[in-house]
Amino acid sequence: MKKTILLFMLIQVLTGYFAVESFAADPIPEIGITIGGSDGTAGEAGGSTSLSILLLITVLSIAPAIVILMTSFTRIVIVLGFVRTSLATNQMPPNQVLVGLALFMTLFVMSPTLSELNTVALQPYLKGEITQTVALTKASEPMKEFMAKQTREKDLLLFLKYSKSEKPATYKDIPIHVLVPAYAISELKTAFQMGFMIFIPFLVIDMVVSSTLMAMGMMMLPPVMISLPFKILLFILVDGWYLVVKSLLLSFNT
Repeated sequence: MKKTILLFMLIQVLTGYFAVESFAADPIPEIGITIGGSDGTAGEAGGSTSLSILLLITVLSIAPAIVILMTSFTRIVIVLGFVRTSLATNQMPPNQVLVGLALFMTLFVMSPTLSELNTVALQPYLKGEITQTVALTKASEPMKEFMAKQTREKDLLLFLKYSKSEKPATYKDIPIHVLVPAYAISELKTAFQMGFMIFIPFLVIDMVVSSTLMAMGMMMLPPVMISLPFKILLFILVDGWYLVVKSLLLSFNT
């Protein structure tokens, strides 16, 4: 057994030695990468491809911000967060569940807009019927239409005023750098209004439980410990998740 092991180790050493000798006799050739044509100069196609790749990387890097600020994701995830906070269940449901539910609800709400974007911009661009600039312009129109419906006029006028832009005739004339922040603060206000309405019934339960414990002289007993089962029971009896999701979906149809 020992002779077999020694023989195997000797073969490994000899193999490594001959490999080193081979590399020393015939070194690895230098490898260079040239961007451009065969004559060594950068061609128009190469430059265009490089710019396209750079643009794609830039878009992918800001994709989370686009999803958060230009879709229904902000309102949905904030309202779901308010539900968990009002129930006082700490990390139940977990963040992954809330974010995942918000993401799929966002896809559901945005499906008509994304379908139109795919029809008028993405597919013609992939087929080579329109240029990249035209595709971006056409893609922005469905997004502008969606955001304009959910944006308050007061918020929009705020950013139009400070950007010194003229009041647009239609949503297509609104600059995207003005519409996105106006839409974002409108979504925040709407989400907080819905969150306040969710808090009211659970706040009443907390007040009733706290008053009852004080009347019974149980000062050292945390009211949250007693009110939590009642809040969960109330949420289950009224089918709370169904009502919350239904309210969110209806809020985007107005």
